[in-house]
Amino acid sequence: MSIHEILKKYWHYDTFRPAQEDIINAALARRDTLVLLPTGGGKSLCFQVPALVLEGLCVVITPLVALMKDQVEQLKRRGISAVGIHAGMHHREIDSVLDNCIYGHTKFLYLSPERLRSELLLVRVKQMKICMLAVDEAHCVSQWGHDFRPSYAQIAEFHDFINHQTPAQRVPLMALTASATRAVRADIEQQLAMQAVAIFQQTFGRANLSYSAFLDENKPARLLRILQNVAGSAVVYARSRRRTKELSDWLNRAGVVANFYHAGLTAKERSARQDAWVQNRVRVMVATNAFGMGIDKPDVRVVVHIDLPENLEAYYQEAGRAGRDGHRAYAVALYTKADLLDLQQNVLQKYPPVELLRRVYQALANYFKLPVGGGELVSFDFDLAEFCHYFNLPLNETHYALKRLEAEGFMQLSDSFDAPSKMVILVDNRQLYDFQLKNPKYDVFLKLILRIYGGELFTNFTNISESQIGKSFYCSAAEVGQLLQFLHQSKVVFYDPQKTKPQLTYLTPRYDAGFLPINVFGMEQKKERELFKMRAVSQYVQHQTRCRTQLILAYFDENTDGECGVCDNCRAKNRADAPNKQADLIQAEILKELQIQALSPSALAEKLPQFVLEAVVMELKNLLTTQRVAYNEWGLLRPNPTT
Repeated sequence: MSIHEILKKYWHYDTFRPAQEDIINAALARRDTLVLLPTGGGKSLCFQVPALVLEGLCVVITPLVALMKDQVEQLKRRGISAVGIHAGMHHREIDSVLDNCIYGHTKFLYLSPERLRSELLLVRVKQMKICMLAVDEAHCVSQWGHDFRPSYAQIAEFHDFINHQTPAQRVPLMALTASATRAVRADIEQQLAMQAVAIFQQTFGRANLSYSAFLDENKPARLLRILQNVAGSAVVYARSRRRTKELSDWLNRAGVVANFYHAGLTAKERSARQDAWVQNRVRVMVATNAFGMGIDKPDVRVVVHIDLPENLEAYYQEAGRAGRDGHRAYAVALYTKADLLDLQQNVLQKYPPVELLRRVYQALANYFKLPVGGGELVSFDFDLAEFCHYFNLPLNETHYALKRLEAEGFMQLSDSFDAPSKMVILVDNRQLYDFQLKNPKYDVFLKLILRIYGGELFTNFTNISESQIGKSFYCSAAEVGQLLQFLHQSKVVFYDPQKTKPQLTYLTPRYDAGFLPINVFGMEQKKERELFKMRAVSQYVQHQTRCRTQLILAYFDENTDGECGVCDNCRAKNRADAPNKQADLIQAEILKELQIQALSPSALAEKLPQFVLEAVVMELKNLLTTQRVAYNEWGLLRPNPTT
């Protein structure tokens, strides 16, 4: 099929968005491509369409499990075979997924970058026919990016590895991001070892998006006024989970239908709240930055940051979720003087002393009873409060120590995993029939499960619901779990119960804490870069004269003389300029009339009924004072020929 036929069949669109077709054609020509499209610009389609044209499997590297799951589910809903491998999956399930990538019809394999050095993956990749490598959120590869991930540094090596498996035809690499400065773009090309790269960049400007920033010591009251003045769907970004709930409750009391969203909610709660907001049953979603990735809601009219983000990249992406339908929308940042001080403190607390990092790392090893050299890519249930209590560690400082260990590539944390229960049948049809004959108690139970979930249970790990099975089997979800555990122990099925606790995954073999290879100098450099980005946010919100779109474009090395005309600074300037523009217009009309014929002041005023009389008199006086108009010998006004 052609790319247009694929677009129509799977996405039901007749035409591509600007730049998409050129990007797709570059990929089909097997060129490395760097794609910089703003949030909502349709980046995913740029690699998904050419991958469907090419023969083989497209491997997609993405850092966010939530985004990975969302894209996999979206592709499946379109009838496209896609799978993802991420922390928290059992090795048997990973094994099954990789088998299907070799022998099945899987078209997209999504991976977290930490998986690239897995021996299991590298062995299986040798047997895969890979047609394309896509790197989403590519700014993470750069030390200058706003969300650096050390494991992204392995992508170039992985790309080289898969090219050696297909020496006859080079596997093209596509790197995609919504926000990158010139330094980040250059670093992406270098770190990914991109060759003869084709760069596609759309302007970071959004003509329909009006940016504003307001200093206000009563931010909730200002937020309410904004929501009362701007009708339609809204997102309010706050820094903490507690604050999202407090603001949501406050807005509901004020008569605005709102709900809150953060990563600490269960998957069921998050899904229900997101659906209610997407379907406009809830007008305002108050959320942490966990909300928004992969959500395609075009009619968001306003995004308000009631707490400032730590960099303009994050602000641009989050604010850019407003007005994707092309109609007027608003992005508003609210701040107090205290917020500007907190911005710096927020960066500094993310870099705890190295001694605390080593202490926390050792405590984790003791907590999980993990020997030196063990644990790579193994996931554990993890309760931070319980961990801190057990080792008498300060909660807040330990949280940031864990985040720093994660940023340095030693481990990965998920706030709450909420992976559904999964199972696969381990025996063939004949063996299953024999088991049912010998265990009649389980015969009806197994037939019911097969009726609900089908024959896929014999080949793939399948998401199951104990409560759904229980309703049909007339028992509780807990009893279903017990029955499945027996089948698991009998090696008839592999049953992986739902995980609801946060997960901590070791990304490297466990080190001796005393020799933990922390790059202290590199950490100090990162801190300075984050402080630089923080100061850019502070300067952006406090600037009161320059067009805000110009400020954002300049940050991303895109300079323009054109002003947006719709941001708060542009609107203020237009209001200030309005009297002068009116004066210039009246003077021009006076001179136009007097060039036709000389007139008395009263006759002139009658010729200009569109203007207030007092304004005409004032501008006539100005013209006489500057001698651009004079009286002739009959006392009539005329243009002064000497000026």
